[in-house]
Amino acid sequence: MTKLYTKDEIIAKSHEIAHMIANTEEVEFFKRAEAQINENQKVREKIASLKSLQKQAVNFQHYSKERALNLVEGKIEAIEKELDEMPIVEEFKNSQVDVNDLLQLVSNTIANNVTNEVIRSTDGDVLRGETGSRVKNETYGSSCS
Repeated sequence: MTKLYTKDEIIAKSHEIAHMIANTEEVEFFKRAEAQINENQKVREKIASLKSLQKQAVNFQHYSKERALNLVEGKIEAIEKELDEMPIVEEFKNSQVDVNDLLQLVSNTIANNVTNEVIRSTDGDVLRGETGSRVKNETYGSSCS
């Protein structure tokens, strides 16, 4: 008989996986890139300006001040462009993508394997993505009509 797991056991295992992910090259690179950004005064100043302009934009939008909003949005775009052109910011954004890709890979792998386990445990067809219970229900369903 197959062992049944509790939610607590699964959560405990997820903590173990989270610890493993937090100690990968991708996450280490992300942490270093983030630290470099936080230590860079030019980046910090641009981010502070950006946040201030974004607050202004929200206020202008709230009070329907279209011209002022358009001016502020132009300034926001210019600062974002400057930030995006900085190698340190590009490295940071790339590291974010790498970490997100790793998390997505783990999530998809778990989801796909759960689906396949369910299909196999019901004597279904993994290649067709059908559980065995569906095949049985179709047989029963046709005789009830």
